[in-house]
Amino acid sequence: MQLKPLADRVVVKPIEPAEVKKGGIIIPDTAKEKPMEGEIIEVGSGRKSDDGKVLPMEVNKGDRILYGKYSGTEISVDGEELLIMRESDIFAIIQNA
Repeated sequence: MQLKPLADRVVVKPIEPAEVKKGGIIIPDTAKEKPMEGEIIEVGSGRKSDDGKVLPMEVNKGDRILYGKYSGTEISVDGEELLIMRESDIFAIIQNA
């Protein structure tokens, strides 16, 4: 199944941070923080302004982003956990140096 978000929404695949174990302590999944980094897999057409013009999105498919801890709506598509959120919920695009 393929999703096409509407207006200024994006579909994001959360990226789990690399698991680091120090001192032999294993943190259970229930105590782990929600990921706040992800990859955009689909982008909507953009938000409409008051005069009816479509404002282009600043993010693109394939961008790695940072977003708020509780941003977006969690969905499951073909067994894959995804998020749908507004572009305004995105804090930054991660640039590779």
